[in-house]
Amino acid sequence: MSKLGNLGARLYRGEVGYDFIGKRKIWYGISILITVVALAGLVVRGLNMGIEFSGGAVLTTPKTSVSSSEAQHLAESASGGQQAVVQKLGGGSLRIQISGLDTKQAVPVQEKLAEDLKVPVKDINTQLVGPSWGEEIANKAWLGLGIFMVLVVIYLAIAFEWRMALAALIALIHDLTITVGVYALVGFEVTPGTVIGLLTILGYSLYDTVVVFDSLKEASKDITKQTRFTYSEVANRSINGTLVRSINTTVVALLPVAGLLFVGGGVLGAGMLNDISLALFVGLAAGAYSSIFIATPLVADLKNTEPQMKALAKRVKAKRASAAAKEAEHPRSQDGADPDGPEPEGDEAAAGLVGPRTQPAARNRGRGRPSGKRR
Repeated sequence: MSKLGNLGARLYRGEVGYDFIGKRKIWYGISILITVVALAGLVVRGLNMGIEFSGGAVLTTPKTSVSSSEAQHLAESASGGQQAVVQKLGGGSLRIQISGLDTKQAVPVQEKLAEDLKVPVKDINTQLVGPSWGEEIANKAWLGLGIFMVLVVIYLAIAFEWRMALAALIALIHDLTITVGVYALVGFEVTPGTVIGLLTILGYSLYDTVVVFDSLKEASKDITKQTRFTYSEVANRSINGTLVRSINTTVVALLPVAGLLFVGGGVLGAGMLNDISLALFVGLAAGAYSSIFIATPLVADLKNTEPQMKALAKRVKAKRASAAAKEAEHPRSQDGADPDGPEPEGDEAAAGLVGPRTQPAARNRGRGRPSGKRR
């Protein structure tokens, strides 16, 4: 078995683990800091809305030796100072976006660009986009996002409980805020591809969250019938038990997205690939983070406000204090055996639902017994 697989097995059995719940305030602080930076970038710089939302003209030229920066200067000059965005496409052609142009203005700009670039006018493909179309797309995107959020909350409330639904909703909003903030800070254009990417990452983020929630639901079944673990400790075991799976899923998903972003967008200069892949890359990373460090700790905080969980925490604390006092009064021998013998506990069967899967008694139970009939 590989080292990572061995670590995953040990995490699943509860032999090792990291205290995610106990250090949740650190992760809350980090998330708040990242969110504040993202919102600051959104307020200060704003989103660079693509021509699909602002309206204008898109001109695609044939192969030319003119550089992108020079073509941008020529386009802005030909359009009378309108902002232009130029992208180098495969084969040496250019994609020039000029915002604020209508049908009457587009024809003279097309002719002037053809003259400056020394290409035939008929070889320049011009497409006009009205601002009303972009507004319609934005409204449908907001509507789809709202419907998705409502359905997620309803499903999680039915399949799990309302606390998990609320925590998942907060985690999704957290992921969207960070992704949109990164778009504002980087300055990438917001296009329909960006909207597609944003809606896609919600599914990935929700998947990781549901995996942890399902493990937590199973582990916390009949939790009040035992006195070995609090709800926070069970939640922490659930995160550790699914940690390697979440990491593997995220890494496998990020690798092809990174290829789209850094190779497809950076090397090949594919415009829409940048829009989709950046949203996917940031959203997948933020989704994996929020599932582990935000959603489940929030569920633990909400559950710990219940009277039953408060009473359970008191019983667990009292039992551990009693065990510590008994250990101080009757220390164990060097071989780890209790000189007074094992103390029977009535809740051992229930504790097995959430306790470590490998107990010392289980490992020692069978020592000294003959393995078979001697010949």
